[in-house]
Amino acid sequence: MERDVTAVFADETVEEFIHACVRQFRSGLPVVDEEMRVIGIMTERDVIHEIVPSYMEMLHSTSFIPDTNITKNRLEEIKDKPISEYMRKDVNVLKTTDTLLSAATLVLKHGYRFLPVVDEEGHLAGIVTRSLILEALLS
Repeated sequence: MERDVTAVFADETVEEFIHACVRQFRSGLPVVDEEMRVIGIMTERDVIHEIVPSYMEMLHSTSFIPDTNITKNRLEEIKDKPISEYMRKDVNVLKTTDTLLSAATLVLKHGYRFLPVVDEEGHLAGIVTRSLILEALLS
């Protein structure tokens, strides 16, 4: 488990989330409340899902090739909105007492890139990533 982990608050903006991910070399981050309890996760996939035109929208446009200006404009529209509007609230978490097998099962079964790890009170204790699981399996 990686203990030194960055988290974001639900009232932070999409733009702040993107900058935090870039600074931390992460594709997503846990979302916590004021007491550092995990209340969700936000990933780059969540942002991309909001800004990339859907297949049906492209069918109604004059071209089947997505226009990057549409994506850029959509990002501009949501960048100042709170991540609470886009984060996933129904998130699986690991407990500090969970085994490597439990972590590997959840990550592989659901295709997560990372999972928050919480203590007995639900406070963020760290994260487990796919790479950390692979490294642990090697030892």
